Amino acid sequence: MARTIEPDCRQCRREGCKLFLKGERCTSKKCAMERRPVIPGQHGNSKRRVAFSEYGTQLREKQKVKRMYGVLEKQFHEYYEKAKAMQGATGENMLILIERRLDNVVYRMGIGASRKQCRQMVNHGLITVNGKRVNIPSYRVKAGDVIAIKENKQDNEIFKGLRGSKVVMPKWVEFDTNTFTGKVVALPTREDIDSDIKEQLIVELYSR
Repeated sequence: MARTIEPDCRQCRREGCKLFLKGERCTSKKCAMERRPVIPGQHGNSKRRVAFSEYGTQLREKQKVKRMYGVLEKQFHEYYEKAKAMQGATGENMLILIERRLDNVVYRMGIGASRKQCRQMVNHGLITVNGKRVNIPSYRVKAGDVIAIKENKQDNEIFKGLRGSKVVMPKWVEFDTNTFTGKVVALPTREDIDSDIKEQLIVELYSR
C-alpha cells in the first residue's frame, strides 16, 4: 500500500499550520509548530517572506488537505472527479466525500489520537462496520452505519485509556466508550468540517 514517508512534523512545518498528524503531541509544547514554526530545509530560517503565485497558493492548499487526511494524489483527484459529477458545490462535495472515509470517521469518534493511527486500526482489522470487519481505510460510510471496535480486540493495549472516557466529537457521529460502539447519525455537512480549508482554491487548481 502506498504511503507518505515524510516525517509528520516536517509536513506541518512545510504547510505552515498544524495538521494534527501526531495526536496529543500536536497540542503540547513538544509540537514542532510551537518549537520551530519555519519551513524545513536549508533556508527555513530566512526572514525573507515567500510570496506564492496564484498557482502556488492553490497547490499549497491542495497539499495541506492531502496531508491532513493522509490521501495520496491519485485518490485525491478521484474524489474531485466524483464531487464534480455530483449536484452542488464541487469543493464542498469533495470534502464531504473525504470526511466519510472510514479512517476519518474512526478518528472523529475519538477512537484514535490521529488519522494515521486510525488508518492503522482499520488496516489491522480492529474495526467493524455493521458487524462486519472492514480493513479498507477509504471505505465510505453511510448514514446509519454502526461502527465498532471488534469484540475480540477490545482488550488491546491501544484502547486501554478509551473505555469510559469522555470524547468530544462532531454532531454527525456518536460513540459509546463503554460499549465501544458508535453510529454515523447523519452525513457530514460543510459546517461540520471545522478545519481551516479553502476548498475553492483546490477546485480552481484542478480546473486549470
